[in-house]
Amino acid sequence: MPRHRPRTAAGLLLVGLLSLLAATACATGTGTGTDGRGAVSLAGSDQLAAAPLYLAQHRSLWSAEGLAATVTTLPTGRDALNAVLGGQAQFGVVGDLPAVTAALSGRDVRIVADLSRFSDWRLLTRTDRAIPGFGALKGRKVGVPQGTNVEYALSRMLASAQLTPADVTVVNLAPNQVAPALARGDVDAGVTFPSFYDAARTALGARYAELPFSGYTARTLLVAGPSASDGTATAVLRTVLRAQRAAAADPAAARAAVVAESKGALQAPYVETFQPRYTYGASLSPELLADLSDEAAWAKAAQALPGTADRSALRARLHPGPLRAADPAAVTVN
Repeated sequence: MPRHRPRTAAGLLLVGLLSLLAATACATGTGTGTDGRGAVSLAGSDQLAAAPLYLAQHRSLWSAEGLAATVTTLPTGRDALNAVLGGQAQFGVVGDLPAVTAALSGRDVRIVADLSRFSDWRLLTRTDRAIPGFGALKGRKVGVPQGTNVEYALSRMLASAQLTPADVTVVNLAPNQVAPALARGDVDAGVTFPSFYDAARTALGARYAELPFSGYTARTLLVAGPSASDGTATAVLRTVLRAQRAAAADPAAARAAVVAESKGALQAPYVETFQPRYTYGASLSPELLADLSDEAAWAKAAQALPGTADRSALRARLHPGPLRAADPAAVTVN
């Protein structure tokens, strides 16, 4: 199946953002003491999935743990993970699939917490493409940002109709390119992140159509890089847990903080609609391990990755010490 590269502009944006991360690391220092005090850098993508981090940033909650945090938003969780693996950030807030593929590729991935879950996916399409169900995707062009959770969501949509990715032509697009590609007619359907659903609706107008899908629960993970000590990770998790409690106590204020910290990337109506559809709470559970195992099996088959996809190999990627220190009851995986 064809694999088209995202446009050069998207690549230039990523280079610029990674340069910003590197400059921040040089300016503030990336190391912290073993007690978790000092400067810390985090890279994320989906701001609603990581809403507690942005609330912590907005309310300066990091200082209670002696942290001076820099939170940088990148286009996808895959980009955030690359920033961690490349040393531009100590922590990443990433989707489960990028973490799994990195583990299978032999990269040093330490998963310290499962931060949030989301299952309100949509297949975006056009009324003139006559796609009433997922089975009608056979032989069609489908745009998707490959290497992200969205690609796995597409595979689950296809599987629900007894189809595989080989039954469609997958077009690799950046998340913000799916709606324009649909509007131009370059693809028949697309799957992207929820923050771009409204853009597709606006671009297509009366031609807009969608198929809801709840058969895949995406998990957003906190991963630690080589330079992050366990003390730092525990301090970060304590801050995240404090922010989660604040968000639960005042959801409206939490949503306003996410809008403010997004600096125009997210609009209030979108946040009002979608933030309640996320489930938050730092944990490491048997359910997480089961989902990672399923995704690893799919990733090995789809991408011919070399690593081992069994539960024991993936369990070795979970790093429960920091979360156990922050909240012992949150760690239930053996």
